[in-house]
Amino acid sequence: MSALSTLGRRGGAPLAALAALLATQPLAAQTVPPALPASPPAVLATPAVAATGPWGLQRAIDYALEHNIGVRINQLTVQNNAQVLRQSKAALLPTANISATQAWQYGTSVNPLTYEFQSQTVRSNNVSGNSQLVLFQGFQLRNTIRRNALDLQASQADVQKARNDLSLNVASAFLQAVLAQELVRANQFYVTRDQEQIARTKLLLQAGSIPESTLLDSQSQLATDELNVTTAQNQANVARLNLLQLLNLDPAANPDFQLEVPNLPDPDEENALVINTNELFQGAATRQPEIKAADLRVLSAGRSVELARGAYYPRLILAGSIFSGFSSARTVTQIGGDSTARRTTFFVQNPTTPGGPLTPLSVITYQRNVTTLPQSYWDQLNQNLGQQVQFALSIPILNGLQVRTNVQRTLINAQQVQLQAEQARLTLRQSIEQAYADARAAQLQYAAAKRQVAALTTTQRNAEIRFNNGLLSGTEFNVTKNNLNFAISNQLQAKYTFIFRRKVLDFYEGKPLAL
Repeated sequence: MSALSTLGRRGGAPLAALAALLATQPLAAQTVPPALPASPPAVLATPAVAATGPWGLQRAIDYALEHNIGVRINQLTVQNNAQVLRQSKAALLPTANISATQAWQYGTSVNPLTYEFQSQTVRSNNVSGNSQLVLFQGFQLRNTIRRNALDLQASQADVQKARNDLSLNVASAFLQAVLAQELVRANQFYVTRDQEQIARTKLLLQAGSIPESTLLDSQSQLATDELNVTTAQNQANVARLNLLQLLNLDPAANPDFQLEVPNLPDPDEENALVINTNELFQGAATRQPEIKAADLRVLSAGRSVELARGAYYPRLILAGSIFSGFSSARTVTQIGGDSTARRTTFFVQNPTTPGGPLTPLSVITYQRNVTTLPQSYWDQLNQNLGQQVQFALSIPILNGLQVRTNVQRTLINAQQVQLQAEQARLTLRQSIEQAYADARAAQLQYAAAKRQVAALTTTQRNAEIRFNNGLLSGTEFNVTKNNLNFAISNQLQAKYTFIFRRKVLDFYEGKPLAL
C-alpha cells in the first residue's frame, strides 16, 4: 500500500493536510492543520534537548528517522521476527533433556527398585536423560523456516515503509511551516501599507479632499488586516508545534527553533509537467517497500498452506533414553575375612550293631562372618543403569476434521493476502495519478494566479491614484486591495502545493526528498 494512502487513513496524511491548508479561501481564513507522523509521537523517550542552528528539510528528516518511536517499534518487530526464524531453524536439531527426582516414602510402601512391600522410611532418587529427533513431519519444520524467513523480510520492508511515511510527513510539515511564515509576512506587509494609506488619508482629510468616512474605511481595513496577522501568526505557531512534535523535540526546550528555507523556484520556471503515470507506477511498484511487503506476505501465506497440509502426513520420531536410580532401603551382603567355629553333635547308628543305640558324634565347623550393609549411592546408579531406543510412528486418521479445517482457513487467508497485495498496487497507482493531477493543476493555477496578481497590481495602483485624488471611495479602494491580497494568497498556495506534489512524484521515482 502506498505511503500516501496509508497516511490518509491515519487522518493526518501530508497530501490531505496540505490540500486542506491550501484550499482557496480568503487570506484571513487560512488554517494550517497538523500533519501527523507515521505513528503518534507519544511522550518524549529521551530528555529534552535544545536544537541549535536553523533546520533544513534534510536535517529534519534525518533527525525524525533517528528519534521517531514508530520507526523504533518497527525495528523491534524485525528483531523479534529474527528470533522467531532462529527458533524455527533450531527446531531441526534433536532435543536433549536431563531430569532428576528425590522422594521420601514413609510407612508401608513399594521399594521403587525392588518392587517389594516394606515398612520403613525410604529415600529414593531417579535420574534420567532423554533425546528426541523428528525424522519426518510432513515437511512442516522446513515450511515453517521458509515462512518465518518471508515474514522477517516483510517486517524489514515495513520498517522502510515507516521511514518513507515519516519522511513524507516531515516534508509536509516543513512546507506547511514555511507557507505559514510566508502568509505572516504577506499579512504584515498589508498592515504596513494600511498604515501608510491612513497617514495619507489623514492629510487628504485635513485638506478637505475626502470625507471622514473614507478615513473610517481605511481604519476598518487596518483592523481587519491586523486580525489577519494575528490569525496567520497563530497558524504559524501551530505549524511550528506540529513539526517539533513530529521531530520528537520539546517545544519548551527549543524556543528559538528556526527553519532554513532555501530559494524555492516558482512552478512556471520549469516546463509544463508531463509524466507517464503508467511508467511511473511500474517503476514505483518495484521500489516501494509496501508492495514488496505485500508480495512477501503472499508467499508467506502460501507456505502457511503447505505447513497446514503437512499435518495430513505421518510423523516419525527417533527417541532414546538412559535412566538409573537409588534407594536407601537397598542393602548388600558382605562376607568378612574371619570366621566363627561351631560345634555340631550328630547322632549316628553304629553299622556294626544295627538297631543298637545311637552314638553321638561331635563335628566342629567354621563359618565366615556375614554383614548386611546399605549399598552405596554410586554403586546403585551403576548397577541400575538402563538404556532405551525407540521409533515412534503416528499416523493421523480422524481428529475431528481439525487438519482439514485448518487447511481451509489458511487457503482463505492466502486469498485475503492476495487481495491485499492487489489493493496495495491499486492504491499506489491511484496515489501516483492523484499526485500528478494535483501537481499539474497547481502548476496551471500558479500561472493563472501570477497573471491575476500582475493585472490586479496595476488595477490597485490606478485605484490608489484615484483614491488619493478623491475620485474613488474608501470602500471601493479596499475592495481592490482585498482582491490583490486574495490573488497573492492564491499564488502562494499554488506554489507550495506544486512543490509538495512535485516532491511526492520525485519520491515515487526513487529520488530523495530534498528542496
